[in-house]
Amino acid sequence: MEKKKLNFSGTIAIVIALLTLVVFVPINLIVNYYDKVYDMTPTKRYTLNETTAKLLNDTSDKDIDVFFLSKKEYFRGAPEFLSLYHTLTQLEERPNIDVTYFEPDENAALANELSNNGLLSVQNGDIFVRCGDITKRIDHSKIFQTTSDGTFQYAGEELIAAAIETCTNGSLPTIYFLQGHDEKSINDSYEIYANQLKTNNYDVQELNLSETKAVPGNAKILYLAGPQKDITDDEKAILEDYLEAGGALSMLLAPTDTKGRFTNIEDILGQYGIEMDYNIVTETNAANQLQDKDYQQNENFIRVEYPEATGDYTEDLTSELNYLVNNGEYIAGLAGTRSFALMPENAFENGANVEVSPIIRNMPTYDADGNQKYTTKSAPMGGDDVTKAEAEKHSDEQLDLGYYAMNRITGAKLIVTGSTDIIDKDVIAPSLSATQMLLTFSNTWLYDSDISMGIGNKLNAYDSMTFEDASHAKKVLASMIIIPAVLAVAGVAVWLKRRHS
Repeated sequence: MEKKKLNFSGTIAIVIALLTLVVFVPINLIVNYYDKVYDMTPTKRYTLNETTAKLLNDTSDKDIDVFFLSKKEYFRGAPEFLSLYHTLTQLEERPNIDVTYFEPDENAALANELSNNGLLSVQNGDIFVRCGDITKRIDHSKIFQTTSDGTFQYAGEELIAAAIETCTNGSLPTIYFLQGHDEKSINDSYEIYANQLKTNNYDVQELNLSETKAVPGNAKILYLAGPQKDITDDEKAILEDYLEAGGALSMLLAPTDTKGRFTNIEDILGQYGIEMDYNIVTETNAANQLQDKDYQQNENFIRVEYPEATGDYTEDLTSELNYLVNNGEYIAGLAGTRSFALMPENAFENGANVEVSPIIRNMPTYDADGNQKYTTKSAPMGGDDVTKAEAEKHSDEQLDLGYYAMNRITGAKLIVTGSTDIIDKDVIAPSLSATQMLLTFSNTWLYDSDISMGIGNKLNAYDSMTFEDASHAKKVLASMIIIPAVLAVAGVAVWLKRRHS
């Protein structure tokens, strides 16, 4: 009689299934309970960078509040945003960091507190970091970014770490408006613009160098806006030292009827190859005249253009603005302006090391034959007899109304424009919106308030395969899918045939 073989296949399958339930189900429950994550991504999107971890260790004695302006449920069903979720949850694990999730509409009092009573804008998805009296806002649009080639990147950890660094240091980067030359004050005429700067995470203060005798260490940008008289020799020396150390200076040099030349201001401009005209530029062609704040066409409000960097120029301050202007979002105008001119490169010291380029020019018109001409008038204002004669020559020609300049050796940066009307609340009009935006953009070029921590953006990494042709693709698919499937079917067939043997 044939010996019957014992079949353990069914029993073994049941045992394996039970072991799987006994072992893996509790492990899964434990992992879910502790929200444990094993980060297998190439860029470690879900794990804090060593730089961030060190910063958090170094600031463990500081009480830090982090506010995410949305509910935690925001992350459900949105796996592309999980990197931010894990950053926030790892911050929550720190005993000195309190993370709060809330909708601005549902907690208006807290939103108003964070916005400094409406001074800072507040939107869903924004992040606020606060330590002591310092609060820094992270715009939701910066947290996740898409590059020109469509790559989705996570910048949130870099931005949050930079905000913690700034807030725990005790002060925001500060923009100082220089005083002492009969300028208008921030609280008087420049308040609206100063508040815009604060929205971009700058502190804004006034500074009289004749009193302080030095530029404060937290000064990131200095503004010289609308001086009615020249700076002193001592102030010139202080500003030169500041620029030599890589400082940033924005000069809004509106026309003034002050007699005599601003020699010290001219000397600073001259170190960057820029000459200042003592004139006021108006527009004689109605087609190039714009409206003032009372919506009246005004010869002082002139249509302008923003030249784009070309050739050897490395800096680009105007291409993004031109895109916005061409799409009708801003009007390219300037009012109450003087003009400037470039020196030959060999006419000023270190000319070979200075990059300087116009960023604002008057707009030409074209006659019936397509010939280009300029219709602006240059009238003398202030200065002396020499500057008066020079100013009278500049009518009906192309004029530079603003420049950027940079010393490649020292890192010093300079912005100069011929008007303060773009920031003066008593004058500014919608027709000047593009030039005001250019000035706002230039602040980021002069100094970016978002500190670089060296963490960088984190991105998804995907494996890909490249096929030579359709035949090659079929072979690869066959080896990867079809053949294993056939083998699996064959294995099942053999098992079925032999299961009772």
